[in-house]
Amino acid sequence: MWAINKSLVFVFAFLLSAVSYSQQDTLLLEFREYLGYVKKYHPIAKQAQLTIAIGEANLMKARGGFDPKIEVDYERKEFKGTEYWDRLNTTFKIPTWLGIELKGNFEQNQGDFINPDETLPVDGLYSAGVSMSLARGFWVNERMATLRKAKFFREQSKADQDLAVNEVLFRASLAYFDWLQAYLDFKVYDAFVLNAEQRFDGIKQRAAIGDMAAIDTVEAKIAYQSRLLGREQAKVKYMKKSLALSNFLWINDIPVELQEEVIPDTQLDTKVDLALQINERPLDSFTLENHPKLRSLNYKIDGLVVDKRLKANKLLPKLDVEYNFLTETPDQLNSFVTDQFKGGVTFRLPLFLRKERGDLKLAKFKLRDVEFERDNAEVEIFNKVTALYRELDSFTVQNQLTTEIVSNYGSLLRAEERKFSLGESSVFLVNSRESKLIDANLKQNEVQNKFLHTKAKLFKSLAINPIDI
Repeated sequence: MWAINKSLVFVFAFLLSAVSYSQQDTLLLEFREYLGYVKKYHPIAKQAQLTIAIGEANLMKARGGFDPKIEVDYERKEFKGTEYWDRLNTTFKIPTWLGIELKGNFEQNQGDFINPDETLPVDGLYSAGVSMSLARGFWVNERMATLRKAKFFREQSKADQDLAVNEVLFRASLAYFDWLQAYLDFKVYDAFVLNAEQRFDGIKQRAAIGDMAAIDTVEAKIAYQSRLLGREQAKVKYMKKSLALSNFLWINDIPVELQEEVIPDTQLDTKVDLALQINERPLDSFTLENHPKLRSLNYKIDGLVVDKRLKANKLLPKLDVEYNFLTETPDQLNSFVTDQFKGGVTFRLPLFLRKERGDLKLAKFKLRDVEFERDNAEVEIFNKVTALYRELDSFTVQNQLTTEIVSNYGSLLRAEERKFSLGESSVFLVNSRESKLIDANLKQNEVQNKFLHTKAKLFKSLAINPIDI
């Protein structure tokens, strides 16, 4: 863990627009602004932004397959004063989406030992023509398939970015909620340490004047020490949760360690729903259509469909044709006539096609595998989201019950303390009531933490990428 000095922490705190001072000179780190800084500065969130850039780069690379090309081939041989040959061949090619390639060419050959079929006019020979595939590569070829898959990959990258950002914000939210619970637990013990200390001092004074038995001071001291022990354990847990939260705090590529004066927001209520953007997403409005994980899988399937078509196309024989008009005067359009040409046909077909048939089977298996994954993901996401909505309804009831339980235990403790002050109760009963109240407070914090965790799980299941934090 990097240790950042105290002044840097204060600078970090002042950068947050929603950070304010409490009466105890503490700094309040609000949940929404915390998530905003995680999304903006955390390395994993930044890494997620690279996925779109990678998708765009792949698309640019695929489009390069359709870039016009200039080729120049020149060679010359001269030995003992004899010019064996001087060959120049320049070509300009324009690939098209339909697999047709337009081509312009200029050739000029001379020398004493050139082949007879290379004999050309002195000023060279121009040609303009076209080449294309009539079987394999006609409906789909490597260039087409690469470009189509690159487009799908770009869209898939956008969905994957949403998933990656959602994942880091989900883990950051859990860290904040655990930090909040540890803080509230510490405050519970801290408050009851003061109560136990005041009770212990009062009992000692009453025992000193003979108003109470001396053994009562021992019981009061044990209660006080138990509260001190509980507070110390809660303090260690709070420190550990603070360090866990620090894993998500970065400023300009520098990790920031949370200091003791920075505290969580204890009045979250609907703030969590607004920050996670789950406040306007009731169960009856939930649909799977735009879920990022399913969009990512669908784009992946689209890419595999293109790959399968390409593999199926390779079962066809290779039949390429080429035709070029020839002329010595390219500036005169009427010089391009059909009886002056250069053309050719290429035919090739493997006898067994075992490689091609194997590639097609593998492509089909890969496609079916992802289709199974998508179908399973649809069911899992729908059931998980439905369960989480119902769980949230249950936690709403649980929070109400724990609040009432804490209130009732508080009433019992206050009544027992009044009876104790009148001499109608004992230290044991007061400590027992207080222990029950402490347990109820801790249980309330635990239930609240589970409630917030469930909201974070819903946020993750919906794969939300907040755009305004």
